[in-house]
Amino acid sequence: MSRISRLRRPSRATAGLAATAAALALLTGACSMEDATCGGGEYPVLAVNSAGSACVPDDEEPPKGYVRYPEGKEPKHVGDTWDTYWQTHTVDEKGRTVDLPDDE
Repeated sequence: MSRISRLRRPSRATAGLAATAAALALLTGACSMEDATCGGGEYPVLAVNSAGSACVPDDEEPPKGYVRYPEGKEPKHVGDTWDTYWQTHTVDEKGRTVDLPDDE
């Protein structure tokens, strides 16, 4: 004689725990989905008197016509506070932060 076992429905607590775990996984994963300004082993640089930017290997100096962003004002991710700020500002040849002309 064989017995047929029936599957039991998960309890409400188990279903709630599974839903909470899934939501937590989505929320913590969202942070890592941001596009980094530069890849690993690189840092962002700003074009002097321009809205241009580039990424430079950590062990190299900025190329001619580029400077490091002012300390503490480096963009980390596309669309973050500093990325947005530097879309309307730049650094002049004396290292001063200035507004970009309207035509840039």
